Amino acid sequence: MFRRPPARADMQRHFQVTPPSVHQMIVTLERNGLIRRQPGVARSIQILVAPKDLPIVNWLGIDQS
Repeated sequence: MFRRPPARADMQRHFQVTPPSVHQMIVTLERNGLIRRQPGVARSIQILVAPKDLPIVNWLGIDQS
């Protein structure tokens, strides 16, 4: 959305959850093959799902280019 991966603190603020909850969300997304990340590297989350397959992107009117 902002042309760079979110930091864990960004996710914590956005979803209003605790740091362990953010960690669990990231681990679950990675386990399910929806994201890839490099442990120990800041902002390394890569989305592995095509933008056209993310209905929220269309709903929010986000530019997918």
